[in-house]
Amino acid sequence: MRREAAVDAEKLRDGIFALRTRRVGSVAECMVKRLLKCSLGRNLFHDLYDDSLHHRIEVKFSVVQKKAERTVTEETVVRCIEEATAEKRMVAFSQWHQHEFDCNIQQVKRKEFDVLYYGLFFSDCIKIFRIVSKDIKENRRGGLIYYSDFQHKGNVGEGQFHINPQTLQTHLDNYLHKTLIYEELLQLLTCES
Repeated sequence: MRREAAVDAEKLRDGIFALRTRRVGSVAECMVKRLLKCSLGRNLFHDLYDDSLHHRIEVKFSVVQKKAERTVTEETVVRCIEEATAEKRMVAFSQWHQHEFDCNIQQVKRKEFDVLYYGLFFSDCIKIFRIVSKDIKENRRGGLIYYSDFQHKGNVGEGQFHINPQTLQTHLDNYLHKTLIYEELLQLLTCES
């Protein structure tokens, strides 16, 4: 049985791009949970759990937006705020080579999960990547992701990596798990589980 969709795929996409970071993460967790048919995490240190493979799963996603045209300074701060809602910064996957963007996959605690599902919300599709925890640092597939073993001073065991025009091809070549279009995401999120 399907629930009636309250939004169409374009409104769904626009809403995701309007969400703040933590809420984007919650949307991604729902998406991955339904895609994998897995359960909620067994503790607070990972997001989901694959009961059949006994894997702790972490989920990290970002929206892809081109770099803002104006830098925020004391002289430009008000203008930057005014332009924030008017400026269309979404990037289509087909145009990722043409824009500057930087998506930070952060707060990666490799010891707390077995598999990381991470990804990018583009304006026309969602790219979902999969990497096992030990490969994040060791890059066994040959796909160097430039993982940094620290994020903030004193945060032992917590790191990050960036996906940008210089590194995206590595992720596509080595870790791409699935691509969804927003119509598929809408169907996935509105179907009874």
